[in-house]
Amino acid sequence: MSLTERLALAALHRCDPEAAHGLSIKALKMGLTPTPGPVTSARLTTRIAGLDLPNPVGLAAGFDKNAEALRPLSQAGFGFIEVGAATPRPQPGNPKPRLFRLTEDQAAINRFGFNNEGMTVIGQRLAARPKDAVIGLNLGANKDSSDRAADFAKVLAHCGAHLDFATVNVSSPNTEKLRDLQGKAALSALLNGVIETRDGLDRRVPVFLKIAPDLDRAGIEDIAEVAIETGIDAVIATNTTLERSGLNSAHHDEAGGLSGAPLFEKSTRVLAQLSELLDGRVPLVGVGGISTPELAYAKICAGATAVQFYTAMVYAGLSLAGDIARGLDHLLARDGFANVAEAVGSKRGDWL
Repeated sequence: MSLTERLALAALHRCDPEAAHGLSIKALKMGLTPTPGPVTSARLTTRIAGLDLPNPVGLAAGFDKNAEALRPLSQAGFGFIEVGAATPRPQPGNPKPRLFRLTEDQAAINRFGFNNEGMTVIGQRLAARPKDAVIGLNLGANKDSSDRAADFAKVLAHCGAHLDFATVNVSSPNTEKLRDLQGKAALSALLNGVIETRDGLDRRVPVFLKIAPDLDRAGIEDIAEVAIETGIDAVIATNTTLERSGLNSAHHDEAGGLSGAPLFEKSTRVLAQLSELLDGRVPLVGVGGISTPELAYAKICAGATAVQFYTAMVYAGLSLAGDIARGLDHLLARDGFANVAEAVGSKRGDWL
């Protein structure tokens, strides 16, 4: 991290967390952030769900909710980026304050509640997206919707022409009863509706599913069965957690989803269990607690074809994307892997 970035982060940490987040988006749009371009090598090139990535390190959904900074983010060192979540209609989300830094824990708690400008505005920005990047959209449902399952398909129908992949997000803890859609029957019906909509688009858009880390073994087995039966293209494991054990920060008991370092072990165990159950039939994206190349590598060795992070940037800045990708390249070379694909699942047993 450069001195300039270090000073900028220190200044942002003096602000309210949500205001600081807004300032970081503005800085990106103004070209005031590090944008070294894609980081890649023969070892880092990754193929997942038919998509060719320069490296397997992605930006998780939630950072650029409204697809405002697509060009600078695509040049920040990530191999792919995911924006959103987008809902059919704009919605303000939950009352403020709704974002909390847990600095002592290198974590954050949010209860945003899918605040976004809606699929029409977001779709317009995606239509003007850079074409030399891999960009996906996290699909969401309106809080007051009478048919939340239909909302996911509606957003895909509107924005699908401009996407490289779409993620069905039924795992946010901040929209009441949304996680109920992770039940086997409800999830199958929802995904089949989304896939039917996808099949009506002019081109095939891979459909990913993002799941919660708070599932029990039976729930994880159900997810695996549904993933195979519906033919989705990847599973993202995992979203934020409701668990609060072992936290030291003042805001540890705030309601919402916990992300960052405390999530790493829990999310990685879910990832490894899914990897064992799916056995290569559906690829996985590992998310939760990644802040170093070593932790990204651990996710890959546990079964992830690609990884994503977001919260760690609060503490280490945007340059972390390139740092993780370059560090991952070094770790793969150290262990004799010619390509990241060779490392996928190589140490899955350590997490089971």
